[in-house]
Amino acid sequence: MFRTRSQRRKNCWECPVARTADLVGDTWSILIVRDLLRGPKRFTDLQDSLSGVSSRTLAKKLQFLESQSLLARRAFAEKPPRVEYRLTAKGREFSGIISAMRRYGERYL
Repeated sequence: MFRTRSQRRKNCWECPVARTADLVGDTWSILIVRDLLRGPKRFTDLQDSLSGVSSRTLAKKLQFLESQSLLARRAFAEKPPRVEYRLTAKGREFSGIISAMRRYGERYL
């Protein structure tokens, strides 16, 4: 039986691996999660750690990860204003994936 392109695409997105890769499959998102696994960070801390990421890209990635409930943003009523990002329980579930990626990279790359 032949499947159409849309049927193949639909089957791909029914796969949990494909959906997870869509969530954090880009380089910046996975590195943000990696850094936040070490504890809460401010925007500038993340930007310093992720050399090469623009402010705009980092802000968009943080907003996306927050919209997916992977991280929480906390604003403090201070002068100057301070914002902190931390992983939610859902975001901390990525620790095993990050560890596996680290082990693979150390072994093969």
